[in-house]
Amino acid sequence: MASLMMATPFAGSLTQCKKTKDMSLQRAFKVKCMQTPLEELYNVKVERKVSQRRLDELGVSRWSVWKTGKCKLPWDWQVDQLVYIEEGEVRVVPEGSKRFMQFLDGDLVRYPKW
Repeated sequence: MASLMMATPFAGSLTQCKKTKDMSLQRAFKVKCMQTPLEELYNVKVERKVSQRRLDELGVSRWSVWKTGKCKLPWDWQVDQLVYIEEGEVRVVPEGSKRFMQFLDGDLVRYPKW
């Protein structure tokens, strides 16, 4: 898992100034910890709220339909997979992770060959 620590001194990150015993000012800067999104780590591309025009361009109405409940599938695609979420929600949880990718109805998701 990759993490990035960053401070932004010019974006209002000065959170407090206080006087110490020797009367000098001590400044504390707020540092934000940001985790790289799983979509970026796994090279998953997502288009949210895809327009009907885009769906028509891709011929989504001619794609096969797959319905499922909660299940566990291996991620070992031999080719890129393009998936349109017609209804409901899909959560992709990488093995051993507590984090997940969430896709909702109207999302177009490309899973890379793995």
